[in-house]
Amino acid sequence: MIKVYPAIIHEEDDGFWLEFPDLKGCYTEGDTIEELMENAEEVLGAFLAVKIEENEKIPNATEIREILCKEGESKTYISVDVNKYHRDTRAVKKMLSIPAWLAKEADERHYSLSKILQEALLEKINIV
Repeated sequence: MIKVYPAIIHEEDDGFWLEFPDLKGCYTEGDTIEELMENAEEVLGAFLAVKIEENEKIPNATEIREILCKEGESKTYISVDVNKYHRDTRAVKKMLSIPAWLAKEADERHYSLSKILQEALLEKINIV
């Protein structure tokens, strides 16, 4: 799902920052304009993905011509494929095999194999 929102770019002495007028609390910064644009796509995608995951309404985008800028500000559109940031958080069952002795040790210690596997996978794919 591609979403496009207008943004206001603010230039300061030590870099840039950007805000989305339609998305309260959604903003980012960067030392260069390239870094700012990369961060803008990421923050927009993550912001909208959270809204979807929490079943919140996604605000409509204002027409860019309706957005007023002050001196030193500029406006642009930022687009993002929200599907890159949205994660299906439903639990799914997976079969796995481990040695009987290891299963017994885990049971005796009241370890949740599901939780341990999730933590190990997150670490393995560098999400934690």
